[in-house]
Amino acid sequence: MKVGGKKQDKGPTKYAFLPWLLMGLGAFSNIIQGKTSNPWLAGLGLLAFNSLYISVVWSSFNPRLRDSRRPLIALGLLTAVTFAIALGFRGNWFLFFPLLSLASGTVRALRGKKLAVWLIALSGAAGYFSGWHEGSGPGGAFGVGYGTFLSGTVTATVLSLFDTIQELNATRQELARSAVEKERLRFSRDLHDLLGHTLSVVVVKAEAVRRLAPRNLEAALGQAADIEAVGRQALTEIREAVTGYREGSLTTELDKARSVLEAAGIEPVVRQAGPPLPTQAEALLGWVVRESVTNAVRHSRATRCEIDVNTGTDRVRLTITDDGRGPVSSGAAAPHGLARLRDRVPVHGGATSGTERPGAMDSGRCGPVGGTGLKGLAERLAAAGGTLHSGPDGRRGFRVTAELPVGTGDMADAEELTR
Repeated sequence: MKVGGKKQDKGPTKYAFLPWLLMGLGAFSNIIQGKTSNPWLAGLGLLAFNSLYISVVWSSFNPRLRDSRRPLIALGLLTAVTFAIALGFRGNWFLFFPLLSLASGTVRALRGKKLAVWLIALSGAAGYFSGWHEGSGPGGAFGVGYGTFLSGTVTATVLSLFDTIQELNATRQELARSAVEKERLRFSRDLHDLLGHTLSVVVVKAEAVRRLAPRNLEAALGQAADIEAVGRQALTEIREAVTGYREGSLTTELDKARSVLEAAGIEPVVRQAGPPLPTQAEALLGWVVRESVTNAVRHSRATRCEIDVNTGTDRVRLTITDDGRGPVSSGAAAPHGLARLRDRVPVHGGATSGTERPGAMDSGRCGPVGGTGLKGLAERLAAAGGTLHSGPDGRRGFRVTAELPVGTGDMADAEELTR
C-alpha cells in the first residue's frame, strides 16, 4: 500500500537475519583451532546455542509470534545453554553472554523495566564468572559485563525506534484514510442538502406551472423562469460543493423559503429580531432553514409555516414551525434518521432530541424525513457548540429549533463544517 507516494515499510526481510546468524558462529574458531577440550560436545553446544539464538530472534521479529510466549520460552532455554557452555568451556565462551543479551533485547515482553532488571542481573553474572571466577581481574569482569549490558540495551533501543516508526507509518495511513472519508462524507452531505432542496423546489414550481398554464399564462411563465433560475443556482452550488468552497446565508435562505412555501401553497411567516449574525452562524442556520423548509414542503401537508430568528447577546435561536401532521401514533417506530442523530450528536459535545416527522415514508414521497439532512445539520451545530431539537408541536404540526453561540471564539471551529 502507498501513502503519499511512498511504500509502507513492511519490516525487516529474511536477509536482515544474516548478521544475527554470523554473530552466533564466532565460537567455531575455537573448535577449528583445537582450543576446546571436547570438540564434539562443544559443537553440539554451539549448535544448540545457535538454534535457540535464531529461534529467539526470528520469533521476536515474526508479527504472528512476537507477542506470544514462544520468544520467552526460547530465551529461557537459550539462557540455560549459555550458562552451560560458558561455565563448561570457559575462556572465549564467556563471550556468549553478550549474544544472549543481544537476543534478550529483541523480546518484546522484556521491554522496559523488566529488560533493565534482566540485563543488570545478566551483566553481573557474566562479569563475575568471566572476571573473578576465572581470575582475569576487574578489567576482564568489566569488559564482559559492560559488553553484555550494552548489547541488550542498544538492541532494545534500536528495535523500539523501529516499532515507533512503524506506528507512525500506520498513523499516517490512518490519517490519510480519515481525510478521504471526511471529504467523502462532506460531499455526500452537501449533495444531499443541495439536490434534495433544489429538486423539491423544481417539483413544486413545475406543479404550479401545470396548474397556472390553462388560466394564467403570465404567472405560469414566471414560475417557469423561477425553475430556470433555481437550476442555474443549483449548478453553481454543485460546482462550489465539488471544490469545497461553499457558504450559505440565512438571509438568502429566508428569501428562498418564502418563495418556495408560497409556490407550495403554504403561508410563510418570517420574523427576525436582533443584531446581524457572524458569517458562520448565518451559514449554519441557513442550512437549517433550507432543510426544514424542504421537509415541510415535501412531507407536512401544512398550510402555514412560521420561521422565527431571535438573536441575543450571546446566542441565536431559530425556530421553524408548521401546522402539518400531528404526532406519531402509539407503537410506531421512529425512522432511523433522528434515532441515529440522538446516538451520535452527544459525541460532538452538543445535543439533539425529538422524533421523526410522522408519515415520513408516505407513498410518492422521498424517503425518511430527517435522515441524512437533520443528522448532518445536528453534527454541524454540535461541533459549533450549538443544539438542534425537532419533534411534533402539540397535536398537529412539527417544530425544529436550533441554537448557536454568536461569539467569534465559539464559532471558529465551525468554519470547516460549513464548507
